[in-house]
Amino acid sequence: MARTDNDTWDLTSSVGATATMVAAARAVATRQDDALISDPFAEPLVRAVGVDFFTRLASGGLGLEDLDTGNQTMGLARMTDNMAARTKFFDDFFLEAGRAGIRQAVILASGLDARAYRLAWADGTVVYEIDQPGVIEFKTTTMGSLGADPTAELRTVAIDLRYDWPTALKAAGFDPSAPTAWSAEGLLGYLPPEAQDQLLDTVTALSAPGSRFAVECGPTSIPEAERENVVERMRQASQQWRDHGFDLDFSELVYIGDRNDPGTYLADRGWRVTRRTVDELLADNGRPRPPADDEMGNLGEMAYLTGILGS
Repeated sequence: MARTDNDTWDLTSSVGATATMVAAARAVATRQDDALISDPFAEPLVRAVGVDFFTRLASGGLGLEDLDTGNQTMGLARMTDNMAARTKFFDDFFLEAGRAGIRQAVILASGLDARAYRLAWADGTVVYEIDQPGVIEFKTTTMGSLGADPTAELRTVAIDLRYDWPTALKAAGFDPSAPTAWSAEGLLGYLPPEAQDQLLDTVTALSAPGSRFAVECGPTSIPEAERENVVERMRQASQQWRDHGFDLDFSELVYIGDRNDPGTYLADRGWRVTRRTVDELLADNGRPRPPADDEMGNLGEMAYLTGILGS
């Protein structure tokens, strides 16, 4: 079912299932011989969600080779490499922000992200996780059942980002006058273009000078002639997953169309922005760059931005 303004989901459906998918990919990446990341909570969180397909993937019962036949661009092997590099990028971002003296972090659309439990946060750091109430409740309960303790002061903010989350964040103790490290990981593509701009404006308004922002973003424009190819490749990948017992149409989850470039948008609002492409990130971490895929157009132009707000 295509997205609507007021759609809802849990961790087994729609956008929520992508959080479980990402956690499963982190579990696979953690098991690699030359692992870039270590997320011991990814697999048990996926198991707790209870989707058999993701559980088998996270535990190794379903191999990448079972899913990648004939579609390497949208395949699990590529996604696992991307996820390992992406996770390390955001891990390093928060650790560097701590070394720079920032003691307040906000993880937007936190999903099954376990950074509050596995990173070596600087003493005195407060981490705010924002996500839908059901997601927050599930993760909090599951982490408690695992006996996991946060490695920073964790404050959860149970609210949909489409609602008045700034008020909820401040009610949880957030201090807009203190520098903040923000992350928007795997988020912007699930927002309509105008909602993306609103989110970036809101983060800017809540940020004191010296705040930092890490953002993952995709292409800002896909030519009309290429869009059907992109959608068709997404549907092919969805069919491969469907063949293994899980039905999720990727093409119905994201908003494909023209939008502002987040790096330029943030720079115009006072952020000093640096950009790394996904290919550069993979190369930096010793992972192969994927082959060019003309049928996917510029969908592979994922980029990772770091911004520092000037005075």
